[in-house]
Amino acid sequence: MMIDIKLKNFYMEIETMCITDNIDAIDAILIWCERNNFEVESVASMIKENSVMLSKITEEAENLNFLKKTAKLPI
Repeated sequence: MMIDIKLKNFYMEIETMCITDNIDAIDAILIWCERNNFEVESVASMIKENSVMLSKITEEAENLNFLKKTAKLPI
């Protein structure tokens, strides 16, 4: 139960930072880790649990050419 609350707070803080500071999710996570004395590697498991955040980070990484672009269906 306590972990769920912390995870929800984490997701909300990252989303808030993205909106208010007008930054990407990747940058928001790095800033959050620095402010809260977390290792980036330890946050990876929290990101994997939230499919929305994971897809947002994956898309950002593809746009920045950090990852190979995946095939997408045309809309």
